Amino acid sequence: MAFLLIAGRMVEVQLIMGARNRLLAEGNRIRKVRLAAPRGIIYDRNGKELVRNVPIYRKQLPNCRNSEEFSNNCFQTITREEALKIEAAGGVESQNLRTEIGRVYPYGMALAHVLGYLGELNQVEVNVGKGNLGDFTGRTGIEEKYNQQLKGIDGGELFEVNAEGVKIREIGNNQPIAGENLYLSIDAELSKIAYDALEGKAGAVVVTDPKTGQVLVLVSSPSFNPQTISPDALTDENRPMFNRAIGGVYPPGSTFKIVTATAGLEEGKIDKNTLYEDPGTIQVGDYSYKNWYFIQYGRTEGKINLVRAITRSTDTFFYKVGEWVGPDKLAQWARTFGLGKMAGVDIGGEAAGLVPDPKWKLKTTGERWFLGNTYHLAIGQSDLLTTPLQVNMMTSVIANKSLLCRPQVTKIQSNKVVECQDLKIKPETISLIKEGMIGVCSTGGTAFPFFGFEPAGLPAGRQVACKTGTAEYGALINDKRKTHAWFTAFVSPDEALAKSGKSGIVVTVLVEGGGEGSYVAAPIAKKILEKWFRK
Repeated sequence: MAFLLIAGRMVEVQLIMGARNRLLAEGNRIRKVRLAAPRGIIYDRNGKELVRNVPIYRKQLPNCRNSEEFSNNCFQTITREEALKIEAAGGVESQNLRTEIGRVYPYGMALAHVLGYLGELNQVEVNVGKGNLGDFTGRTGIEEKYNQQLKGIDGGELFEVNAEGVKIREIGNNQPIAGENLYLSIDAELSKIAYDALEGKAGAVVVTDPKTGQVLVLVSSPSFNPQTISPDALTDENRPMFNRAIGGVYPPGSTFKIVTATAGLEEGKIDKNTLYEDPGTIQVGDYSYKNWYFIQYGRTEGKINLVRAITRSTDTFFYKVGEWVGPDKLAQWARTFGLGKMAGVDIGGEAAGLVPDPKWKLKTTGERWFLGNTYHLAIGQSDLLTTPLQVNMMTSVIANKSLLCRPQVTKIQSNKVVECQDLKIKPETISLIKEGMIGVCSTGGTAFPFFGFEPAGLPAGRQVACKTGTAEYGALINDKRKTHAWFTAFVSPDEALAKSGKSGIVVTVLVEGGGEGSYVAAPIAKKILEKWFRK
């Protein structure tokens, strides 16, 4: 009976289970080591490295090796010295070693929202075949948007080991293929200037080349450290992971008067000769709509035309222009400038904002639209919501003579066509609004930090055109609301500028709850323009 049992077991092991046991034996004898592909390097417009690859040595914990339940705690990061010791010792522990390609971000928080960071694949991503346990992938920004190009193709090494797990001979070697390098339109040094100028305040800075839509600066504050993502960053009430530059929506305040002025001129409701006597306040039934100059100083502007109204940001003038144009046409022109929809920038997280009109209000609130709603919309209040990127693109239309170009963070190659749309705005309209915006930055305008501003690199006779904005939001506190500080400015591209080695530039600054745009946001823009024209 014993002999029959042994014989039966031998038949089972060798014949019935032979193929399976042979595979198991081969699996113990043959080892495959994954060779991680180097990620592509990301460069700024001037060829500066924005990321660097570094090896990360990790040890898979024993209790996770055969676990069916995924956990990012299955891997422990160790030093290079520890990894070399384990590898030299061989054995089972050496089989649990992994070498990954990590990142170093030299510009840290300043470019965190543009570049993003690397993180481990989660359970869902592993299940759908995006990678294996412990693999890294791009999270947010460029790292996520262009992950496929950046990640490359992993290689592998196949070798034979003895019973102790020591390597005997190499069987095969497939070298990894490095990822594709990316070149951005971002100016790293200018971004750092912008980030530092915000001084940790909640807000954003967007800088673009109006002729191409290329983004030079896309900074959001507060920011996060892309090197080590803390779990606290996700729950921090200051929302450091939130990209305010493209995802934050705010009433644009008086910067929107660019649109109102365009609508008035293009719809034939005003022209360069239109004069309006500023009363300081307009009474509509029980409601009064005041000009900021009247509120602060009890004074009026007298008889003014459009250029002067832009220069002084006279609310009463723009209330009446909004009334003459009407809310539907005003909303239509806002959408023509790209408000109320995503601009199409090539990183994730963009918000569309909101352009209200009578139909929207009736559908959303069940209430009809009043004249007061039109007044508020005309000066960038009401339920109007825009992103800093949208305000920048709105400004670029005036800087670029009616052309609106799609914003892009990756550098446009010489063989690619710039995506721009002609809004068909009359040259006289552009000229009048630009004249008014130059007045804003000149003595007597609302942007006093720019009075007499002549950066060394700006060609003689050229002036910065700008618009301040102080946008009310939130509940009334002591009969007042908090205000966001806005400032948007440009220098148009032209031949004289090109000969001096400079391109046109549009700078937009938002400081959340910062107060007045001229006091808070304008000095930040000034630092950026000083740096740009000094280069």
